[in-house]
Amino acid sequence: MKIDLKELVLEFNNNLKLDYDLKKKNWFNIGGKTKAFYKAGDLKELIKFLKKIQDKEKIFILGAGSNTLISDNKFDGVVIKLTQNFNNISLHSEEIIVAGSAVTDKSLSEFAMENSLGGFEFLSCIPGTVGGGIKMNAGCFQREFKDILISIQAVNKSGQVITIPAKDINFKYRDSGLSEDLIFLSASFRGFKKDKSLIENEIRLLKEKKEQAQPTKIRTSGSTFKNPIDKSNKKVWQLIKESVPLEKSFGDASISEKHCNFFVNKGNAKFEDMKKLINFVSDSVFKKTGIKLETEIKILE
Repeated sequence: MKIDLKELVLEFNNNLKLDYDLKKKNWFNIGGKTKAFYKAGDLKELIKFLKKIQDKEKIFILGAGSNTLISDNKFDGVVIKLTQNFNNISLHSEEIIVAGSAVTDKSLSEFAMENSLGGFEFLSCIPGTVGGGIKMNAGCFQREFKDILISIQAVNKSGQVITIPAKDINFKYRDSGLSEDLIFLSASFRGFKKDKSLIENEIRLLKEKKEQAQPTKIRTSGSTFKNPIDKSNKKVWQLIKESVPLEKSFGDASISEKHCNFFVNKGNAKFEDMKKLINFVSDSVFKKTGIKLETEIKILE
């Protein structure tokens, strides 16, 4: 039995909106509407909301929208975005930072720098949030979330809050293996004391490296495919370069000239255009190399 969302709108005021357009909520600038969009301001209200909808609706958690491709068709479920109280960041002890899951990776990296804590520099180059970063074990420049994580706090669909130590999480490359039913609330991270000017310098160098190699300030969603680490010693961009005519595009969905694992919305690309491009590249690589690529971006349809 579906739940009457209209009734819930009255209860959750401005935080719950029906028939909500998601196009501006992701970096690709692609997508249609969702049946409901819920902005959770604090944990108490989030738990209340989850208990109300229970398992009667599909749920999708939207972070910064930086590695998400959203369908132009209406999503028959609830998209949840964590706001205000999930955006806090604090020093728990000399070497431990606690950050809400809505905190951006860049902010966490800057906070660590201000507090002379090393180990967080790589986060300055990841365009997402703490929650998304843990979910996919995001990383770059040979560092990943698992390298700094101590534990996470999460809530399940029935509104129960749990703490999971990092040692109990089976992290793999771009994967945490954690249940889709969990909504991450916050996490604690361990750094190490380091001179602030050295941290600043390292962040500057990493950013320069990234600027040279990857497209910025355009409508892209980061790396499209994961590196096939167990199937090839080549990076995914090398496989794409060897297998795909790089000028290939579908509508306004095209391959970045700067980095061929980044796909770009050049204007008014539709979901189907981007999906066709993803499938075309994946099929071409498979035909040429026999390697089946896995997407790194999350597809909501």
